Amino acid sequence: MVVSKFINEMRVGDSIQCFFLIKAVDCKLSNNNKKYLDFTLVDKTGEINAKLWDCSPEDEANYVINKFIKVKGTVIEWQGNLQIRIDKIRLVKEEDGIKIEDYIPSAPYSGEYLFNEVMKYIDRIKNEDLYQIVTYLVEMKKAKLLIYPAAMKNHHSIRSGLLYHIVRMLYAGDKLSDIYNIVNKELLFAGIILHDIAKIEEYDANELGIVSDYNAEGQLLGHIIQGITMIDNAANYLGIDSEIAMLLKHMILTHHYEPEYGSPKKPMIPEAEMLHYLDVLDARMYDMEKALSRVEPAGFSERIWSLDNRKIYKSKFNMESQ
Repeated sequence: MVVSKFINEMRVGDSIQCFFLIKAVDCKLSNNNKKYLDFTLVDKTGEINAKLWDCSPEDEANYVINKFIKVKGTVIEWQGNLQIRIDKIRLVKEEDGIKIEDYIPSAPYSGEYLFNEVMKYIDRIKNEDLYQIVTYLVEMKKAKLLIYPAAMKNHHSIRSGLLYHIVRMLYAGDKLSDIYNIVNKELLFAGIILHDIAKIEEYDANELGIVSDYNAEGQLLGHIIQGITMIDNAANYLGIDSEIAMLLKHMILTHHYEPEYGSPKKPMIPEAEMLHYLDVLDARMYDMEKALSRVEPAGFSERIWSLDNRKIYKSKFNMESQ
């Protein structure tokens, strides 16, 4: 029986007939030297790999990034991950009447709502220099912040994902800093809001909030260096206190913690230490949430690359907490 399902409902052996958005596509050669299309397909619940074997030149020209398609095929397992073997494919027609929002993985709240939540935390910053620099940068980048994901492939790689990541870190940091009172909340809030803001300059995303690729500066410099430059430029323009600018740059510089992840120094202030662990915690919990959304009770997820190739178990307690 052929059924229509969202990606998070798909299981091995399903015969499906569904609509998707093409997030990525690459034309490759099979072992017998025939061309095939290797897709990353998405809907609002996630993404899945798909293969169209023995593709034609017309297929290669028609099925490109950010096109909506209808696919008939079978869900299989390949190297521990779900994959769709495509039998039939076509571009979406107007009469299909699809809703675009059903095919774009998005944060569970609108970009406008999340932006307003960030502004509430900015309003709690009483230090004039911190308030000025955070407000200036957030307002300057507002249009992109409303839609940009936090990553191309990993955690929060969804429309408005960067704001969603920031807001959850603000919620958690607010409560943790009540326990660890050596942390200056205002500096922590500022660091959380700005720690990844240069990601919107690191890669290119379209109006749907989907990343196509890292741009040249993103590949050659990365968002840590770009973020430090952004703070430098804003601090000089606004006449911000030099120590405050230095502390913010230190928080950005150290939030990945290890040299191999882009941080040449480790945190040397409590706010930077907490920022790092809030960042890691939210990223990992997001990836666990995403993995568990596709798992039946008492079952294991596929191996999650971003979680050191661990499988995640869905217990009855996961169900009771929802």
